[in-house]
Amino acid sequence: KEAIGMAVVIELTGEEERLAESYAKIHGTSVEEAMKRNFFELIEDEYDAAVADAAYRDYLVNPKTYSHEEVWNALLGDE
Repeated sequence: KEAIGMAVVIELTGEEERLAESYAKIHGTSVEEAMKRNFFELIEDEYDAAVADAAYRDYLVNPKTYSHEEVWNALLGDE
C-alpha cells in the first residue's frame, strides 16, 4: 500500500457531518473515501469544462471542421 502523501482535516457542523455520513452509507464507503472520490471527480469535471471552453474559443477563431473520414484519411495518409 502506498504511503500517505497528505492528510487533510476539515471541520464540519453537526448537520454537515450527518449528511456526509448518510451519503457515505448510501454509497457503501467511508466518509473519507466518499469525500476524496467526490473531490477528485469535481476537479476532473472542472478541468474537462475548462478544456471544452478552450476548444470552443479556438473553434470561434477558426471554425474549420473535419469529418471522421477526413481525419482517418489524414492520419492514414490515404489523401
